[in-house]
Amino acid sequence: MSALRRHLPAVLVLGIPLAWIVLFMLLPYGILATYSFWLKKYPTFVPAFQFGNYLTLFTDPQYVLVLLRTIKISLLVCLASLLLAYPFAWFLVYRCRSAQIRTWLYMAVIAPLWISYLLRAYIWKTILGTEGVLNSFLIWAGIIETPSSIFLYNQFSMVVTLTYIFIPFMVMPIYTALEKIPANLNEASADLGLGPWRSFWRVTVPLSMPGVAAGFTLTFCLSFGDFVAPFLVGGPDGNLIANVITTQFGSALNWPLGSALSVVMLVVVLGVVSLGDRVERRSAAGGF
Repeated sequence: MSALRRHLPAVLVLGIPLAWIVLFMLLPYGILATYSFWLKKYPTFVPAFQFGNYLTLFTDPQYVLVLLRTIKISLLVCLASLLLAYPFAWFLVYRCRSAQIRTWLYMAVIAPLWISYLLRAYIWKTILGTEGVLNSFLIWAGIIETPSSIFLYNQFSMVVTLTYIFIPFMVMPIYTALEKIPANLNEASADLGLGPWRSFWRVTVPLSMPGVAAGFTLTFCLSFGDFVAPFLVGGPDGNLIANVITTQFGSALNWPLGSALSVVMLVVVLGVVSLGDRVERRSAAGGF
């Protein structure tokens, strides 16, 4: 009894999180994986153990196209976020001398996370629409005569919207990584004859790679699993894998196929997370 009392705090501390993980993560994933082997038989589905659902996903061109489109959109969002986030984070760390201004600029990037996700997506639907800010400006400037619909309901609008929504997750880890780089390393590189540009590529970029990898992983995974923004601004060619999964579990009532899609999606995300973790470890160990 005394031994039980002595170990009770440790059991509670470890047991509650483990129970949470098992009940709300491992068990749902297990049920999802089980459904992915079942058969669809109208009007419902029946238990079975077969790989027909996975075979359909990789042999039917429409599902392959959706998967490739989702990966492409996610990579474009990551690239756009990186091109915007890295210079901004670098400016905050190395060029912004006022701590107060640096804090305000950093908070300006984080503040949109406190606003409703739907509202942030609708903002870009309003900006890019035929009656939106962009069309109004182009008409005012005399560039176009009538409102154009080319800015909305396409992959361009999806990339812009998702970049705006998820760019804070790229800025935060890059800013943290840059902030941790000792200032004397750049000074030492200058003493060794490296100019600012070569010092940036040989010192700053390699040491900031853990932040880039973390930001890339977060942005990719969030973009890959998003279904609201593509629904709002994607249009006919805006279906991503998450939208197809929603349809399979909803109107199509094909849970086995939707589960197989979810498992494939989970495998892709876990692969990206593992790759990002490997890049972070290698860069932290001086591999880059």
